[in-house]
Formats: sequence, C-alpha cells, structure tokens
Amino acid sequence: MSKQKFSLSYLNEDDRAYGLAGMMIALANLDAIDRVANVTIDTDGPMVEFSHAYYFSGSPSISPKSTWDNLVANFHITTSMVVGNVLARSLVRLKEEAPKDIMKEIYDIVLEEGQETCALEDDEIERLYDHAMARALRVFRNPRMHSAIDEFARIISLKRSFSGREIFDELHLLQLI
Repeated sequence: MSKQKFSLSYLNEDDRAYGLAGMMIALANLDAIDRVANVTIDTDGPMVEFSHAYYFSGSPSISPKSTWDNLVANFHITTSMVVGNVLARSLVRLKEEAPKDIMKEIYDIVLEEGQETCALEDDEIERLYDHAMARALRVFRNPRMHSAIDEFARIISLKRSFSGREIFDELHLLQLI
C-alpha cells in the first residue's frame, strides 16, 4: 500500500466517506445521533446538518446554567466529531497514526474555540479534548471494528445522503453502536 500524505482537507471522495463515517461514529459514541437532521457527502459545505435541538440557544424560561451546559455539550460533540473524522481517515482508512502536527493543529483550534465560544479555561478544554480522544481511540484503534467502519464508509459512498435516523439504523446494523 502506498503511503498518502494526510491533511485536514479531503484527498478524495473515499477520504470524505471515512471522515463522515468517523464523525457519525463519534456522535453515536456520545449518544448524540439525535442532534443530526441529515448528512450528505455531496456538498462543498458542511456534510452534517444538525437538528433544532443542537442550535437551541435558550429562552427566558430556561436557566442560564442549562443554556451554558447545552453550549458546552455541543462543543464536546463538535470536538468529538473532528477527532472522529481524523482518526477514521488515518487509523482505519490509511492504517497509520494521525500525524502529530495535524493533531496539534486540531487541539489548538479546539482550545481557541472552547475559550471563545464557551469561555472555558484551558484545563477544562483539555479534559474535554482528552475525553473525546480517549473515546475515539478506543473505537478507531480497535482492529475488530475496522471492517464494520470500512463497510459504513462504503455505504455512505453508495447512498450519499442519510437522515439522522438512517445513520442510527446503519450504525446499529453494523454493530458500531
């Protein structure tokens, strides 16, 4: 197998399918598939469209703490999705570790986003990031899961678009959740 240079941008459609598969597996791992309305591989923009529950920003009848907790949960979800995307593409598709410089770049972006979006302290962001990494590594480093992840990426390439429920069903059939 020839080694391909890994980058944050997608190399081809197969790479996009593995990235999307990684994001959906990460969401399922957090029991957050219900936050997805639709996904599609056929877009130049974001491949994931979230449900209204993800975008809910609060109301006067909901406590500020609940609103902030939801914001932090969404930050954790998006962090997990980015990590899942990269690890599925590197560990499963390319069968190699994600480059340290790429992972450092991702961590720096996560750190900045956590500070700006959620006003989190660096140690709080590091704990969320470490949690996302540990959960993702448990799945994507497990060689027994690779054939199911390969199959899920193949299904994504064939079907092209899914509702959140269809993603849940596919992951359940492949015993990825």
